[in-house]
Order: sequence, then structure tokens, then C-alpha cells
Amino acid sequence: LLTGFLLQVGHEPLPPTVGRNVLGRKVLYLPGFFTYARHIVEVDGKRGLFRGLTPRLISSTLSTITRGSVKKAFPLEDMEHVSNKDDVKTSLRKVVEETSHEMMMQCVSRVVSHPLHVISMRCMVQFVGREVKYSGVFSAIGRIFKEEGILGFFIGLVPHILGDVIFLWCCNLLAHFINTYAVDDNFSQASVIRSYTKFVMGIAVSMLTYPFLLVGDLMAVNNCGLRAGLPPYAPAFTSWIHCWRYLSAQGQLFRGSSLLFRRAPMPAASFPID
Repeated sequence: LLTGFLLQVGHEPLPPTVGRNVLGRKVLYLPGFFTYARHIVEVDGKRGLFRGLTPRLISSTLSTITRGSVKKAFPLEDMEHVSNKDDVKTSLRKVVEETSHEMMMQCVSRVVSHPLHVISMRCMVQFVGREVKYSGVFSAIGRIFKEEGILGFFIGLVPHILGDVIFLWCCNLLAHFINTYAVDDNFSQASVIRSYTKFVMGIAVSMLTYPFLLVGDLMAVNNCGLRAGLPPYAPAFTSWIHCWRYLSAQGQLFRGSSLLFRRAPMPAASFPID
């Protein structure tokens, strides 16, 4: 948890090392996941790897419970499932209905669980400045409410929801069209291929929607009084769009997406961020 998020924030306490790419050219590589994890253990001990775990577990539990409640209130059994016997128009309609249902569950669960996600992010990012501002779930709730009000619990929610929605629709529709038009029913392994199509599309689409996850997480800690949310790590963003434009100008929209082979970025030119 902690290692991946610190990579997103851009905290690089260890120097890059010289390596070679596939063409044999020398390049600078930033420390990978395991090297970074060892650094955290050296600084904080093994417990340091689990900063923010409690609010993250609560957030995941709330998300699961919420999805279950929404599913009971709007049962999927009332809807028709896609069948190989359906014609193209009918199967597409069913995919749209199922995706809409899944989107509703995801959006509601995201809204309910996001406050604990914000707390988890802030607990973790305290590693950068060695702060103890957020030391527990209940004290963090009181502090955020006092300093930022109700809206403080939902900072970064919009890009997360947008990312979820885009992911669901792209993944489901792409899988549907590939299964319908690219996989021949006469092929003996057609059913096996169709069963894996959605999984493969999920991996591909998740890479494309990663910037929404990054921006949402960075907004959760931006300008909240912690060192990692202030310069030089980032300016005080006025909105998630401001954050997106800043990262885009720096070529950092996929920062933290790779955990192993991390090439050191080239020095960025100065771009306007307003």
C-alpha cells in the first residue's frame, strides 16, 4: 500500500542507478518496488509498510457492504443476461443494462467509502514529512471535519468516479464487440476465448484510466497541511482539472503505474499550469 502511493506522490528518497535498456543503451532507473520497500523498513520498521491499512480495510468493507445493499435493492435477477442465442441488437441492449447496473453499484459504493480512502491516503503520505497529524481513524475524522468541513471527506472523488465509469463502459463494450465480431463461433475454443476477453480488456483499460486514479489520490492529500501535499512535491491545486493539467505538462500522468522498471524522467521544461 504505502510503497505504491509514495511512488504516485513522487517521493524519491533514493538515487537512480545506471542500467541498460533493450537496445543496450545506458539509462537511469529509479529504485523499484522491493528496493523502495526495504528503504521504508529501514526508516519505519516493518510496521511502516502498513501505514493507513486500518482506514483502507474499513473503506473496502464499506464498499463491499454498499455494493451488496444496492444489489439487493435492485437485483440483477430482474434483468436478462446476455446469451449466445441473442441477436446483435438484443445482446448489446443487455450489455448496456448490465453495465448501467454495475455502474450504479460502483458509484454508490465509491461515494460511501471515499472518506475512509482519503484518511488512508493521508495516513500513508505522512511518511514523507515524518508527521503525526493523522494518527487514528476517529481523530482524523474530527480533524478533517474541523479544518475542511464535509467536503474535505470527498476531495478527489470526481476523478475516481469518472475513472470507474469510463473503465466499466470501455471494458464491457470492448469485450462485447470483440466477442461478437472477432471471435468465430465455429472455432473450437471460442467459448474459452470469450471467458477471458473481459479480463484482458480490464487490464488494458485500467492502464488507460490510471491517470484518473492518480489525480484522485493526489487531490486527497493536496494542500492538507502535510509536506507531500505542498511544494516541491506539488503546487496547491485549485481543482482536479488543475492537477491533471499540471501532471500532463510534466509528462507525469502515469507516475507510479510501474513498480519495477522505472526510468528516471528527463528534466521537464517549465510549462504553464493555469
